[in-house]
Amino acid sequence: MGATLNLARATPAVAAAPVNLSGLTREGLARAFVEAGAVPADKARMRATQVFRWIHHRGATSFDQMTDVAKDTRAALAEHFTLARPEIVERQVSTDGTRKWLIRTAPGIEVEAVYIPDVGRSGALCVSSQVGCTLNCTFCHTGTQALVRNLTAAEIVAQVQVCKDDLEEWPSDREDRRLSNIVFMGMGEPLYNLDNVADAIDIISDNEGIGISRRRITVSTSGVVPELKALGERTQAMLAISLHATNDDLRDVLVPINRKYDIAALMDGIRAYPGISNARRVTFEYVMLKGVNDSPEEALALVRLLKGIPAKINLIPFNPWPGTPYECSDWATIERFAAILNKAGYSSPIRTPRGRDILAACGQLKSESEKVRASVRRKAEALASG
Repeated sequence: MGATLNLARATPAVAAAPVNLSGLTREGLARAFVEAGAVPADKARMRATQVFRWIHHRGATSFDQMTDVAKDTRAALAEHFTLARPEIVERQVSTDGTRKWLIRTAPGIEVEAVYIPDVGRSGALCVSSQVGCTLNCTFCHTGTQALVRNLTAAEIVAQVQVCKDDLEEWPSDREDRRLSNIVFMGMGEPLYNLDNVADAIDIISDNEGIGISRRRITVSTSGVVPELKALGERTQAMLAISLHATNDDLRDVLVPINRKYDIAALMDGIRAYPGISNARRVTFEYVMLKGVNDSPEEALALVRLLKGIPAKINLIPFNPWPGTPYECSDWATIERFAAILNKAGYSSPIRTPRGRDILAACGQLKSESEKVRASVRRKAEALASG
């Protein structure tokens, strides 16, 4: 792999636990069943498809629910594996219908997932790929939290399961389902966890299960250029780029990974992304920062930068947080910026801030949860010492 992180010091030792089958593809299930001695090799593929459908099509959380699987096989599976959902520490619903879950997948491991209605075909789930982040983008509060570890495929898929549980969207082939899109735009850099992200996408997109089309799954990266080609080849997911600046001097500040992979290298990688076309455009995310990157000159520079790339540009009003040096651009400034892009032929919707009242908006994930927990901990320590 071209880009890796050494997580040896960041990952705490944990006791061995039963493998959660939610994180295994059908092929992975078949192998695991045989290796555990739970299913004979000649029946493994058939059993894997049955179990996969129970987990991801019907939402089963117990082997006892799998009525078309023999009791002795169910008992053998229960001995070696688990289907347990993670703990939902907190559930919040915004006045605009946005839902946010704080999910504990293991001791000390918590992430947030956000469902946003009326996005995509019917609604999008924003999932996290890491606990914490290493990128330190200066406008992003989520990025101020230290990296703990990568999420496993099971922990990524669990965020989708939690959403589907809450929306009551089992079985997965419901025509009226409200979850139609998945966006890897939560906590973490997905391309620093590509193996688990790719497995999760394989599971989420499998027509025997959740069945969300790969064209409705978007992976957002800040620009880990060496992994772009592998992302496209392994996942066929839609690509989003967290851009935010048109020159290296500014992007070095806003998105520090630019110091390693500059804009020229990033654009070369994007142009080589497998499958991009007018039907599979790259989404460029551009947060609007007052007096920083929102001038008409920057809009024209963006047009020049993206020339020849099938693209759409999401303009994101900045979501302020305590201590940030940035302010959100005035609405008239954002509209003027969008008009320049539109005139050049680019779709440039202004993203309506969603879930601000529950701190579920872009760049806010888990930041408030961390702050509240720190406050509670300090109070408890004060009481104990008193």
